[in-house]
Amino acid sequence: MRRWLFQGIACLAVFVPLGGRPAVGKPAPRNVVMIVVDDQGFEAGCYGNAVIQTPHLDALARQGTRFEYAFCTTSSCSASRSVILTGLENHANGQFGHMHGYNDFHTHKFVESLPVLLSRAGYRTCSIGKYHVQPERIYHFDVYANDGVMGGRSPVRMAENARRFIQRKDSRPFFLYFCTSDPHRSRHGFANGRDYPGIKPVVYDPDKIPVPHFLPDEPEVRAELAEYYQAVSRLDQGLGHLLRVIDETGHADDTLVIYLSDNGIPFPGAKTNLYEPGMRLPLVIRSPDQKRPGLVSRAMVTWADLTPTILDYAHASGPSYKMHGRSMMPILDQESPDGWDEIYASHTFHEITMYYPMRVIRTRRYKYILNLAYPLDFPFASDLYASDTWQGVLRRKAKMYGSRTVEAYLHRPRNELYDLQADPHEVHNLADDPQHAKVLAELQAKLKAWQQRTKDPWIVKYRYE
Repeated sequence: MRRWLFQGIACLAVFVPLGGRPAVGKPAPRNVVMIVVDDQGFEAGCYGNAVIQTPHLDALARQGTRFEYAFCTTSSCSASRSVILTGLENHANGQFGHMHGYNDFHTHKFVESLPVLLSRAGYRTCSIGKYHVQPERIYHFDVYANDGVMGGRSPVRMAENARRFIQRKDSRPFFLYFCTSDPHRSRHGFANGRDYPGIKPVVYDPDKIPVPHFLPDEPEVRAELAEYYQAVSRLDQGLGHLLRVIDETGHADDTLVIYLSDNGIPFPGAKTNLYEPGMRLPLVIRSPDQKRPGLVSRAMVTWADLTPTILDYAHASGPSYKMHGRSMMPILDQESPDGWDEIYASHTFHEITMYYPMRVIRTRRYKYILNLAYPLDFPFASDLYASDTWQGVLRRKAKMYGSRTVEAYLHRPRNELYDLQADPHEVHNLADDPQHAKVLAELQAKLKAWQQRTKDPWIVKYRYE
């Protein structure tokens, strides 16, 4: 088993039966299955996309709570996964960017991650698929079940590996971390040109794909979106198989299931950006304790809230330090809970060559982005620069990139302020508008206080620059 290649979706299984009570004197298990897919945005039927086929995610949303305002805190794979598994912002846990190759970012040695904390609480833990954090001792799982997973792109095989783990003769509750590599870009395209066991390819007509506002409506963009949609539908079939495994092994009524994406879709303008397409993402939670299945929540939550939520559900102790997130368990049956109307985000690197620290506060109405290295050009992930989408922009010498000018995308000011009610596409920067000076000052003060509270090393920029 190659742990370093792919370790997967944390399958959060909550173990309180939906349809009955546990036997007297024998508490129900509190299993957890967390499913983390790679680079999916709102491309799902349950999020209003009428073209893409995601029947299994749509069914999960009908059974659980679907969040409309869920956000990653950093739009980059390794950094985001470190937040998911620690409840700490990446500027505090030290996983500033990618762990693989020449990047070699590491999580700080003091960190106590979710699988380690659950293991201490008596859980058996398993990682299947993409892992992408380090060092392993910080993020240790008992089992890495990656035989035959084809780089995390064979989701039915991944689900069968999960079956074998779940069925082991072990009375302890389990934590399954199940992470597909779909719909991330492959070296060329989206890895659609091969057969995957148990998968029936869903092929899309590029002419029928809705092009999001931040992308140009060009043939090469439509072609890439069609390929991307196919990868989303492949992972959805794997999700369906995994949910059947949970049911067939007798754990549908005692398992907490969480589905999310690590960051925005793999196109310039989304992934590596903290504009909405890069950070506002799908999140569905199905709990055996659920009283209102099918609820759509307006609570503003982030991936820093995931570890506290799972520890709360598992009745497990937290780390020796205070986490930056909080449990969502008390609000799963509430549409608009009080006190969940503001989130923060922190991005510093993707690849080590992509230094561009951004700090963000987003409220219901406004978003403020602080670009700490604003004199630099906005950097490109290597796969996004090489994409047909961006190469088409260069070939045409285009002035516009979707709803934003190419100039505005590449060269950003220190301060960006957007009224998301009037300008949901984040095009009209109000930071220099005197009428919004008070709003800007209030958000800047809140953001600085949050940076101090979360021990952001970049807080020194206020003193020296």
